[in-house]
Amino acid sequence: MTAAILARFDAHDRPMSSFGRKLRRFGLYAAALGAVAHPLAAFADPAPGDVPPPEQMQRAQKEIELRGVEDTIRASDEQRRAIEAEIESVRADRARLTAALIDTTAKVQDSERGIASADERLKTLNAEADSAASSLDKRRDAIAELLAALQRMGADPPPAILVKPGDMAEAVRAASVLGAIIPELKSETERLAHDIDSLKKTRDAIAAERVGLAQKTAALALEKARLSAFIDARRDSLATAEGALGAQQQRAADLARQASSLKDLIARLDAAENQRKAAAEAARAAEARVAHQILVKAEDAQKQESARLAPEFAFTDVKGRVPLPVAGSILKTFGDSDGLGGTEHGVSVATLAGAVVSAPTDGSIVYSGPYRTYGQLLIINAGGGYYMLLAGMDRINVTSGEFVLTGEPVGAMGDGSVRMAAAAAVGAAQPVLYIELRKDGTAIDPGPWWAKAGIEKARG
Repeated sequence: MTAAILARFDAHDRPMSSFGRKLRRFGLYAAALGAVAHPLAAFADPAPGDVPPPEQMQRAQKEIELRGVEDTIRASDEQRRAIEAEIESVRADRARLTAALIDTTAKVQDSERGIASADERLKTLNAEADSAASSLDKRRDAIAELLAALQRMGADPPPAILVKPGDMAEAVRAASVLGAIIPELKSETERLAHDIDSLKKTRDAIAAERVGLAQKTAALALEKARLSAFIDARRDSLATAEGALGAQQQRAADLARQASSLKDLIARLDAAENQRKAAAEAARAAEARVAHQILVKAEDAQKQESARLAPEFAFTDVKGRVPLPVAGSILKTFGDSDGLGGTEHGVSVATLAGAVVSAPTDGSIVYSGPYRTYGQLLIINAGGGYYMLLAGMDRINVTSGEFVLTGEPVGAMGDGSVRMAAAAAVGAAQPVLYIELRKDGTAIDPGPWWAKAGIEKARG
């Protein structure tokens, strides 16, 4: 099952063998053990007067069953090795799936940051376009006034000096006015041309940004779809693996009980036949060892598969390297005023609608679910008395008791239509993720733990 899931998303990976084949082989093995445990169909009809005593017939029957069990156990060595190899293959597949989830989550968050940056650039360009259009309107009004003045002068031209020498003063005045108007008209015309050119360039830049934004939005949608498929695949693989291992453990327990029952019966029969006691004891010991090995290996495989992972590093050792769990802009930090006379105990990050939330640290999930008006709340035990709280999500992909790795997707934000407490506290219209770090039950400043690159992007 795990191999089939991975093959859908990674055509270059080799296909892995499935749990189905392993369980089928294990089922055939257990069925063979059960078959030999049933009583023999019948003895051949004995000749009259040659019918053996019932105890001897029963002992002979159980000896045949015991030899069948021993033969089946010896023949099952290769099958058990194949089952163990399949379990190791599933572990490797799950590790590869988790790595793919972390990589895809990082890509989605990068795309969300790119879209946010493109939105900011579009706002700036639109403001520049509005400013250029306003300036252009003003230039047009000024030139219109100058042209109207020239038109009025054309309707009442100044007197010609050669015709009426007495109107010298009027001619000089008209020339002075024209001398002052023409340079201003030329300057206004040049500024008008510059504004027109600037407005054209700004509108071209806006068009280019819109095309780029559309491409990034489409790419983000594809990455989110791929991430959703990965999450579903991981959930399916976990359920399938746990079910398969449970079935294997049950079969191993049934086999052990069957072997134990057979061993006890043979022991009672052999007690009545001292001459064969030594051989029967050896057979029981060999059977018990092999059956015990099968049960122990099956139980060890399940324990190793279901055992909780431990953080790769102590939380105190990753100080300054913890990534922000979501792409967005920081609205409030630890210690800021909460507007009610107190101070903030955590960090509030404004995000895009539907933004992916990832685990900021390795740890086990101690709480996953709705909490009052905070939306979906997630609490991660990072070890050493440190707990990371994430609130304000619309959906959570992990459950209590599960272990997550840094960067693994754990949930998603809503569209901002529902005003959750995290957003209402800072007066934000968009979705807001509230992050809080606690040590031994007390909220502490998470600032020193954040990775520098991530916190700088969030602060703009």
